[in-house]
Amino acid sequence: MNAKQSGLTMIEILVVLSIVALLAGLLLPAVHTVQKMARETKQKAQFTAIELGLGTFKNDYGDYPRSDWWKTAVDPALDIRYCGAQKLAEALVGYDLLGFHPDSDWKAGASEGVPPPVYTVAGSLEQRKSRYIDLDTANVFQLGRTPLNDGLFVNTGGLAPFTYVLCDVFSVSGRKIVLSSGKTVSPGSPILYYKANPASKVFPDFNPITKVTIPPPPTALESYIYNARDNWPLLSLGKVANGGAAVVVDPARNRHPLEDFAYFYNYIRDPRVPLRLSAPGAGVGMGWPYRPDSYLLISAGTDGLYGTDDDIRSFGQ
Repeated sequence: MNAKQSGLTMIEILVVLSIVALLAGLLLPAVHTVQKMARETKQKAQFTAIELGLGTFKNDYGDYPRSDWWKTAVDPALDIRYCGAQKLAEALVGYDLLGFHPDSDWKAGASEGVPPPVYTVAGSLEQRKSRYIDLDTANVFQLGRTPLNDGLFVNTGGLAPFTYVLCDVFSVSGRKIVLSSGKTVSPGSPILYYKANPASKVFPDFNPITKVTIPPPPTALESYIYNARDNWPLLSLGKVANGGAAVVVDPARNRHPLEDFAYFYNYIRDPRVPLRLSAPGAGVGMGWPYRPDSYLLISAGTDGLYGTDDDIRSFGQ
């Protein structure tokens, strides 16, 4: 009588492997979905911390931090070196991460690479408020590379490289930053900050037929509730993944949709507010933005591009 053989046949092994592969194929998308939801939840939590900090800042100083970068001045060159994302970081953690100084003039400095004199005075620490958000939660990174610190961009154009920005939680694939401690980390993208002008009641017209916002002339942007230019110098640097190696206009470097003014105003338009005719017989309606009395926060999301479907925003979601 032959002994009964034990073990699996080749066919049985292949069947088992096929079942395992099928289960893995069904499970992986679910894992990615859970991971995506976890990152989005973490990002919204960071926004909540930022909003709490901004609320406290307003209680202390009577208004939210400025976000403008373009205005008529004695020396306009100084105004383009500091934009909304940088001013958000200064307000919440300080120009040098030591807390906000009440005498800030919201400028990058008297010359490139040199902080304003008030921040170099030893006694200035006594005049400051404590940070409005914890540094770990803020996810702070220097904007540009300098001899002392690594930063997000190799070339920052006209923006001061020694200043800081708050970054989102979506680590940029392939991008590494060496911190002053020597630790190497993957940064996120800067969080864009736009402060509303509550005194203004002007917003670009919206064509209900084409579903496109009629772009305003650049010279009129300061009169609108939100100024599309507030973070434009930062947007023009391209994605953090590219490191700002090419500052010139280059379609191959993944341009942010929010660089287009008409797209920006359509992006922040609140569709829940009924259109009003901008003028009798005009055939176009006057739109209205989300949060016209406070500010907007925008995270680029997983793709590192602002103005796309995966953005995490403080409005419209």
